[in-house]
Amino acid sequence: MAEHPRTSTRIVLASRPDGEPTPDNFRAEVADLPEVADGQVLLRTVYLSLDPYMRGRMSTAKSYAAHLELGDVMVGGTVGEVLESRHPDLTEGDHVLAGAGWQSHAVVDGAHVRRLDPSAAPVSTALGVLGMPGFTAYSGLLKIGRPQPGETVVVAAATGPVGSAVGQIAKLKGARAVGIAGGPEKCRALLEEFGFDAAVDHRDPDFASRLAEAVPDGIDVYFENVGGHVAEAVMPLLNLYARIPVCGLVAQYNGVELERKDRLPGFFSLVLSKSLTVRGFIQNEFVPQMHDDFLAEASAWVRDGKLRYREDVVDGLENAPEAFIGMLQGRNFGKLLVRL
Repeated sequence: MAEHPRTSTRIVLASRPDGEPTPDNFRAEVADLPEVADGQVLLRTVYLSLDPYMRGRMSTAKSYAAHLELGDVMVGGTVGEVLESRHPDLTEGDHVLAGAGWQSHAVVDGAHVRRLDPSAAPVSTALGVLGMPGFTAYSGLLKIGRPQPGETVVVAAATGPVGSAVGQIAKLKGARAVGIAGGPEKCRALLEEFGFDAAVDHRDPDFASRLAEAVPDGIDVYFENVGGHVAEAVMPLLNLYARIPVCGLVAQYNGVELERKDRLPGFFSLVLSKSLTVRGFIQNEFVPQMHDDFLAEASAWVRDGKLRYREDVVDGLENAPEAFIGMLQGRNFGKLLVRL
């Protein structure tokens, strides 16, 4: 049996970003691993998930989750291989979903991981289409958006792991899916790869009018991932009783000062006049009631080719900071993963 590692290479929060993160906000270091105690497992990280929410954890701004302290390992979902187990239900060689963060190895509580079946789907999907992003799309769309057959669903950041799933699930439920993305390549993929009914480039100088043309019957569900000028173009097109699941606001994650704060009364006027439902959510609130159904339904869709996904894989833990910075700038295409 190969000797187990005694140290872990990890990336920690070195300083807090002022606006967009920079490489200087991160620091690589090597730390000793603790002994594996009863109930614990030693994991080798195979894949690390990079997600927009991590930007919020780097800040001290009040949020739904505790912020990182300086020197803390960057948080993140991981797929790991069990190298040593002192948990009765896990054995060496198992692949598990964990939250080990930005590090090569970790000792974690076996009760806090979920064993994966590599024969059912590639293990990387546990961080994407069959993981937190996929469940975010499924729960937010079906619980809050409630698309009905024939309705129009619009989703921003539509080629991302959440947005691409939102559009496809909307189609599977009989709705019309319109995706908003940046650039002709992403818009083409929405139509040809993900099967959306229409795609609109938010970088187009005539974006607002192009969006209006794409939704001749108005918008019944707007799945919000972005905020900013995309949301502004959507608002006048919302139908009576439209639903807006608010999943993320990537345009504002770097702490850019919001301009023209006098827009808020206008927004509330719209909420009132069109009887809108606007509901922010964090996916884990729906886990108890929906996660089992999601895994069963989405796994079948993936297996049958009805729910397609794209992964953007970066090799090497040392490249995680640059990949993360690029993701916040919209440079990635699909679920961003670091392969260790």
